[in-house]
Amino acid sequence: MSCSVAVSNSPVFSPSANLFCSKTSVSIPSSPAETIALTLTHLKSTQSPSSSSTTSSCSSPSSLSPCSPFRFRLQKPPSGLSSSSLASASASGSAATVLKRKRPMRLDIPVAMGFGGGPVTSRAVEEAEVEREGYGYSVYCKRGRREAMEDRFSAVVDIEGDPKQAFFGIFDGHGGAKAAEFAAGNLDKNILDEVVSRDEKEIEDAVKHGYLNTDAQFLREDFRGGSCCVTALIRKGNVVVSNAGDCRAVMSRGGVAEALTTDHRPSREDEKDRIESLGGYVDLIHGTWRIQGSLAVSRGIGDRDLKQWVIAEPDTKIVTIKPVDEFLILASDGLWDKVRNQEAVDLARSLCIGVEKADPLSACKKLADLAVSRGSCDDISVMLIHLGRYV
Repeated sequence: MSCSVAVSNSPVFSPSANLFCSKTSVSIPSSPAETIALTLTHLKSTQSPSSSSTTSSCSSPSSLSPCSPFRFRLQKPPSGLSSSSLASASASGSAATVLKRKRPMRLDIPVAMGFGGGPVTSRAVEEAEVEREGYGYSVYCKRGRREAMEDRFSAVVDIEGDPKQAFFGIFDGHGGAKAAEFAAGNLDKNILDEVVSRDEKEIEDAVKHGYLNTDAQFLREDFRGGSCCVTALIRKGNVVVSNAGDCRAVMSRGGVAEALTTDHRPSREDEKDRIESLGGYVDLIHGTWRIQGSLAVSRGIGDRDLKQWVIAEPDTKIVTIKPVDEFLILASDGLWDKVRNQEAVDLARSLCIGVEKADPLSACKKLADLAVSRGSCDDISVMLIHLGRYV
């Protein structure tokens, strides 16, 4: 929607005091055909043409003479003001005096758009926090300063009726939430399809193809943006942790933090070499290394415009769950940019280990609040998985 407004004292339309004496009157009827009427009365000279001098005064009512009013008509929906001109008023026997007014510049007011390329929905704007608790896991997501949250998560338990099998994931979208939403809804299915069609020894390859298939499917859609991912597939006493991007998985092993993933960023020497070998470049912009001066992560789902360099192939690590393994934290970089691995484990243990009643959801919330208190402006998603359930 756009509208144009002319204000009587604006730089575009500022009549001098010796021409206009009456105040602008604005009439806004409530009828469907809405009109805005501005009536201006100007002063003409009361002296005869033969007079040696002509004087105009706003203080003398006798010096005023009525003029022709002019109207701006604004139909609903408004589409800008129609052209109008001020009619001249002339005395008998004298030349007409014409006043010309410049048309005001158009003021365009854009509709608010979301990062995903479409209008921001009320649900996306209102959903500033999401919390869930399920069998063996708790998750908390907190929106940052963006208008809509771009993080998503996935939790699938009791796979094939087996309570010892589960899939969990955190997805950090950028350039909109479409890629994160797509990955959260499809990556688990694609990985499990690959797992059941392969030998157990090929589990790492199965996960890799699950990521690549999800990426290919998303790129066939008419969507933009991308998503970092970290996932944990638990089956047969093992936890298979994979990541693409800077979401991270950290395990508490007897109270000691152990990172099971490594962030994929252009600042990594091996990632920088890979990108440059493919004809890309990495720049340091305002303290952050970026691919082609744009993206600050080097792997993920989506990112069609940078797909030559931003690959979806994950790194995968398989860990056998032991009694000493307490819990696994999956989180987006909104947490890890402000909270160290050991700090996260220590805070979570204080609420989950050695207490009368474990409260993993509160642990997730407190970790997010800690990141915010240290200046995090990003979306923050934290998932805590109790590994003792799957031994």
